[in-house]
Amino acid sequence: MNPKIICLLAAFTVVVTCAAFSAGAKGYEITGTVVEATGSKVTVEKGTERFEIGIDPATTKGSAELKVGSTVTVTYLMSATKIEATAPAARPASTP
Repeated sequence: MNPKIICLLAAFTVVVTCAAFSAGAKGYEITGTVVEATGSKVTVEKGTERFEIGIDPATTKGSAELKVGSTVTVTYLMSATKIEATAPAARPASTP
């Protein structure tokens, strides 16, 4: 087989595989009023609920313009930082 075709097929396979694994977590949005903004988090109030969302100012777009009282739309992902599994609880024996 032609070496150029083999290289193109290999590159295509890598791109498709990377795209499949980079799908990641589902994105969410919240629109509300900023009630607190620090360098590492923003608290947004929507109705009676408050949402505290951690931010990384180096990578989060628009984090420098956060001001208390302004209306913002925050786009965020839910991702786990740690998962601990425990043994399932024993089921009670069923009686006939």
